[in-house]
Amino acid sequence: MTTAIDDDLWSAVGDPTRRRLLDRLLSDGAGTATSLSEHLPVTRQAVAKHLDVLDRAGLVHATTVGRERRYRVDDAQLARAVAQLASVGAAWDARLRRIRTIAEAVHRSRQAHPHAANEEEGSDHG
Repeated sequence: MTTAIDDDLWSAVGDPTRRRLLDRLLSDGAGTATSLSEHLPVTRQAVAKHLDVLDRAGLVHATTVGRERRYRVDDAQLARAVAQLASVGAAWDARLRRIRTIAEAVHRSRQAHPHAANEEEGSDHG
């Protein structure tokens, strides 16, 4: 069962700009809205808003340095997000495998008994 925190987490990583910010913070170690905006096609104000979303989700934490806030990735929360994404991905892979198995069985059945499939289709119109 997901919680509100999980929903915030999913919402935060669902945005491409926020994923780019996370990538940048991971590669640089830390950054400010100003330094990060130099590498993205968005304004410093937009970056600050995205960082606030990431902060609320717990993916980054800020410390005040002079007049600016310096952001770092929270490794534990990022690992939790990655684990959740992997878990959901695995669950969907399993569902899709079951759907494929059912579809293949239906297809084989129709190939083995083509007249039965035609009679079933005809019975809907009767």
